Amino acid sequence: MRLPSQPEIKADLDFGAIRNVLVVDDSRLQRRILVASLKKWGFTVIEADSGEEALELCRQGLPDLVLSDWVMPGMGGLEFCRAFRELEKDAYTYFILLTSKSEKQEVARGLDAGADDFLIKPLEADELRARISAGARILGMQRELSEKNRLIEKALSELRVAHDLIDKDLRQARHIQESLVPELTREFGRSRVSLLLKPCGHIGGDLVGMFSPGPNRIGFYSIDVSGHGITSAMMTARLGGYLTSQHFDQNVAMEKRFNKFYALLPPEQVAETLNARLMADTGIEEYFTMVYAIVDLRYGHVKMVQAGHPHPLLIRADGAMQFMGDGGLPIGLIDGATFRQTDFYMQPGDRLLLYSDGFTECRVAGGGLLDEDGLCRLAGECLAQHNGPEFLDDMFWRLTQSMPPGETMDDDVSAVFFEFNGN
Repeated sequence: MRLPSQPEIKADLDFGAIRNVLVVDDSRLQRRILVASLKKWGFTVIEADSGEEALELCRQGLPDLVLSDWVMPGMGGLEFCRAFRELEKDAYTYFILLTSKSEKQEVARGLDAGADDFLIKPLEADELRARISAGARILGMQRELSEKNRLIEKALSELRVAHDLIDKDLRQARHIQESLVPELTREFGRSRVSLLLKPCGHIGGDLVGMFSPGPNRIGFYSIDVSGHGITSAMMTARLGGYLTSQHFDQNVAMEKRFNKFYALLPPEQVAETLNARLMADTGIEEYFTMVYAIVDLRYGHVKMVQAGHPHPLLIRADGAMQFMGDGGLPIGLIDGATFRQTDFYMQPGDRLLLYSDGFTECRVAGGGLLDEDGLCRLAGECLAQHNGPEFLDDMFWRLTQSMPPGETMDDDVSAVFFEFNGN
């Protein structure tokens, strides 16, 4: 080994990430020469005369750099390198194998074993320093990357905790939102109202509901608040309070008469009241579409207001289908907006379907949207087998099955199904 003493070499050279060096060689003389130069350059040096001893030392603590002879009795440099790599955990050590010229063709084997670099004996001081400097740069980049990964992992862990808390809050918010629809089906004499509410996320911006202030009088509605997520859900909670089925004195669709009973107000008046309340609230940019209908069960007389919501589907007892309503403005867009009432009569066996655009604007396999024709086809298929809440469940299931493979709902889906069977 040729590492002549060089006075011009300073002991305070900066080798960055490399501080501790392990020298492994069965030749005591060669170790002495190599160790002398390394210490002169400022390294802390550990010596071992065999691969077995070196491996035991490494179990006690990993060095920054290993300089190991290739050919040694017992465990050679190649076997030691393989065993050493199995010891490593978080920190990485730069490994240089020392080899003779006759072993140059074995470089590929050394790389496979985990070596990072090779030096040909006899060693030159300048080349050794250059190789160590190159290893120090690589170790520095690796440790910098490890630190960044540690910081990223820490940030991800903190984000996971925050996500779990948000997820917990959203699940609770969903329970609260579900409480706005306390019953999904209810019979009114021989007639029945069924509800469907399927948010595309934890919470949604759709709302359905029904209420009855007395015999033969029912009201039901389908609402779709603009946007998605928490803001829309908060709006549905507010609207649920305006149209509550449990506290008639707070329901804007009713008024108390003669201090004895509650009466249903005309649908267009309800829409105008809701519009006025929404426009009076500064800072609220959301609006909503709605169909609100009241029914006199004695005569099948339906009074309905449509405020930008999809046209309700009237399904006659003989299977004929007709879309009802005149459109109208969404609620909360224009101050002082007026709304027009639609009147029609239902006969026993007729059914009325209110639905959100989550149905008609759902993407289906083959391209395009379900649209109104697809809705009629879907309703016809489901009515052939089901009625009441089972009809709505089947509608939703068939809708999901019609979507392109792998896709999920990107909008809330809701519906109200009214079955009129006379008084």
